[in-house]
Amino acid sequence: MKKLILAAAAASALVLAACGATEEAAPAAEEATVEEVATEAAATTEEAVTEAVEATTEATDAAVDATTEAVEEAVEEATPETTTETAPE
Repeated sequence: MKKLILAAAAASALVLAACGATEEAAPAAEEATVEEVATEAAATTEEAVTEAVEATTEATDAAVDATTEAVEEAVEEATPETTTETAPE
């Protein structure tokens, strides 16, 4: 049970770490038209959203895998071993 709790905590930490990614500061602004700025902003936003989705997906997959493994281990530990004995003849 302790392993299950630790796995869930680790999975949660992975998800939170992926959500807390930061970007570098933008370089000094150059003269540009509103359309150029809007186009660049849209492209940058799309790229950032794509990276965030990928990071979140990876973290979620890792969390699911860790949780599944922990549950399987807990079930194995909780399930008594059965032995098949044959009756003496």
